[in-house]
Amino acid sequence: MAKTLIKNALLINDGKSIKASVLIEGEFISKISEDDDISEENCHVIDVEGKWLIPGVIDDQVHFREPGFTHKAEIYTESKAAIAGGVTSFMEMPNTNPQTTSIEELKKKFDLAAEKSFANYSFYLGATNDNIKEIKRIDPKTTCGVKVFMGSSTGNMLVDKKDSLSAIFSESPVLIATHCEDEGIIRKNMEVYRNKYGENLPMKYHPEVRSEEACYVSSSFAVELADKYSSRLHILHISTAKELELFRNDIPAREKRITSEVCVHHLWFSENDYERKGNLIKWNPAVKKESDR
Repeated sequence: MAKTLIKNALLINDGKSIKASVLIEGEFISKISEDDDISEENCHVIDVEGKWLIPGVIDDQVHFREPGFTHKAEIYTESKAAIAGGVTSFMEMPNTNPQTTSIEELKKKFDLAAEKSFANYSFYLGATNDNIKEIKRIDPKTTCGVKVFMGSSTGNMLVDKKDSLSAIFSESPVLIATHCEDEGIIRKNMEVYRNKYGENLPMKYHPEVRSEEACYVSSSFAVELADKYSSRLHILHISTAKELELFRNDIPAREKRITSEVCVHHLWFSENDYERKGNLIKWNPAVKKESDR
């Protein structure tokens, strides 16, 4: 069995930074030593003095565009890029073509990844207003979650019926990952701004249309449903400071049933950048105020 010894690393893991050596046998880490007592015999030795050694990143929201949009990207190219950047596991989204809203289409993605992926992988099943039977068939051992678009975004997979959402939150056997923007508020805002400025709406109004209120109303409703049904909920790409009040910070992460995340672009940009960047920073949910960073 091939052995690799990584020596003199600053090992950063589990909230600690320690000087250590790591022995890898085959595909697995077999020993971590702070005392540098691992024999170098029959090992490929890599001395990383002065460098950090960290776990591979898990990216829980990627869009690899296969099947259907491979002119943009595909599992082969994007998983290769992931590995180059230190991302060793990914979870891919269902708004492809065809959409991944059935177990049959989900299996096809797993089969593609088995042939083409450089990284570890899983895929989300996409929710619709009427595919609860498919959601209940999900295998929690292989499928990372069900993706629910509670606001419309790329792919038009909006789930907006309260009965459908209640069924998903009460019966999903896996984590529910949500895109939260209230569609009714967005449409109302869009009508107001189109009446003012016409169809060619200046990009700086994007965060006014897809507003803080639209995000908060949807996120708070998702949390309400998760509390009611004790669902495992993860709200993706929050974009407002106000939404932070929905999440507890008084219990350990591993005990939480409701969690959230933010994307880098919502930390980096603000509404002040629309004039300079325009469509280059058009995302849903929108980049908003400086204070939301």
